[in-house]
Amino acid sequence: MKATNIALCYLLTSLSTTMGFSLTSSRTTPVGINAYRESTSLFPHPRRQDSRSLGPQSLASAVPSEGDISSNAKGKDGGILSFGTKYGRLNPFAIYYGTVAILLGLPWFVGLTICQLFYKVTGNRLDKNKRLPHFISHLWGMSLLRLSRSFPKIEGEENLTKFFSEDNDRAAMFVANHNSWMDIPFLGATVGIGQNYKFVSKAELRKVPILGKSIACGGHVMLDRTSRRSQLMAIKDGMRWLEGGIHLCTFPEGTRAKDGRILPFKNGAFKMAQKVGVPVIPLSIIGSHDAHPSNWMFPRKSCRQACKVIVHEAIESTGLSEQELSNKVKDAIINGLPENQRPLEAQS
Repeated sequence: MKATNIALCYLLTSLSTTMGFSLTSSRTTPVGINAYRESTSLFPHPRRQDSRSLGPQSLASAVPSEGDISSNAKGKDGGILSFGTKYGRLNPFAIYYGTVAILLGLPWFVGLTICQLFYKVTGNRLDKNKRLPHFISHLWGMSLLRLSRSFPKIEGEENLTKFFSEDNDRAAMFVANHNSWMDIPFLGATVGIGQNYKFVSKAELRKVPILGKSIACGGHVMLDRTSRRSQLMAIKDGMRWLEGGIHLCTFPEGTRAKDGRILPFKNGAFKMAQKVGVPVIPLSIIGSHDAHPSNWMFPRKSCRQACKVIVHEAIESTGLSEQELSNKVKDAIINGLPENQRPLEAQS
């Protein structure tokens, strides 16, 4: 979101639901606040069978299905002024956050429309890496984080500075733990506006107002799980971006950890990184499950003091097996997490 998936795009997804849009896929699965949940992940839901190859079926299962947000899910109430709704809890801060997202969404929409006209007039011969929509979408997300005092603290930025200065033409796979929808703008904030990056998303999200425009205009990898041709194209597009020096961002757990504890990893991203020979940069995201619990429509409080992102050193994929690479990345992420976000088995 980001540039893709542009950070915070999930906000307008949920807003589209609250404002009366009825969006459904061909399988009559609701496309609204729940649809965005795992749209940027390259991995299947942990209850699904793990993929073993980078073939079309592997990538098809890599996009998780929609989940639902329970109003009874565990989470703090957000103060005496908080209240429940059909789509999640709200309080004054959450309402402010949503309002700012809508207001900023208006120029975002205009900017994306101008980009589409530009590409049509030029026949897509200019800006082939889609940097213009990336910039506009990233600016929207970062403005929202700043205006809502939700920009996270970032540690280990020297690791990014080192990688970008030494390998400024080389892509990386950014991999992070996933606790909340806030992880998406946090990831965008960490990678930075100067870098071009893409997410993998479900084709159904094309139907979501503004979000669908941003995904399509920004050149993000889109996957229709019902189409073998789409699956093959998604593999090709993802590898093409990496080979062309464009970063990919993903969450290997494949779904949000509602209690904040890291879940088992799926290996889709590590297979892609190995195939192209790019490094993986692990990110530890701390506290986003507390700032935005799964049963809230928007964050219940500012993330400025509650959340942090730790950037670890890049891990080369060359010379490592898929499982070895996955284990090294997961160990790095876990080492940056507090005890209450580490897997229970790691504490015993």
